[in-house]
Amino acid sequence: MTDWRDFSDDGLTPTLRAARALFARSGYHATSIRAIADAAGLSVPGLYHHHKSKQAILGALVDETMGRMLAHSRAAVDDADGTALGRFDNLIECLLRFHMQRRDDAFVASTEMRSMAEPLLSRHIAQRDEQQDMIAQVITQGVEDGTFQCRHVGDAARAAASLCVAVADWYRPDGPLSPHGVVARQLAIARRIAGAPADGPSPDGAFPLH
Repeated sequence: MTDWRDFSDDGLTPTLRAARALFARSGYHATSIRAIADAAGLSVPGLYHHHKSKQAILGALVDETMGRMLAHSRAAVDDADGTALGRFDNLIECLLRFHMQRRDDAFVASTEMRSMAEPLLSRHIAQRDEQQDMIAQVITQGVEDGTFQCRHVGDAARAAASLCVAVADWYRPDGPLSPHGVVARQLAIARRIAGAPADGPSPDGAFPLH
């Protein structure tokens, strides 16, 4: 990773890219192994050489998606100026950009929880909890140093995370707002959720928040 804002490299194999497109379009249960194999240019036995089942394909896809998101999130926090506001802004911007740039990945990881068997379901929940805990830790830092006014940190972290996830549902590259504009507007909302100042520039002066 050279830039935590850049999610252009999805890190997926052709098989997982094919599965992602089919799961996002038709859903997990309506997608057959043969359809995935055909889309990936493989025979069914060839696909099974790499993945033992359709559930294993879903698991590999979701693990790669969540692992990449968490790695970028950690890098975003580490790249901040150390203040609660700086860490919060970087983390939320990272999550917003992920859900704009990797909409199908985010959609599959979210909607196909209903299709996950154990141990995949528990592993995925733990990954989601880890992401939410990162937000909660930053908000807690801000509450302790007086930057944020927030009585319910867990609820605020959950709401901020949900705001970022929802972007994958409505954002369109050809929409009225640029990615830059979406980040600015949604980050201002996320700041309000956490009880942080919503107005003024971001810590690095990257964009006005209004």
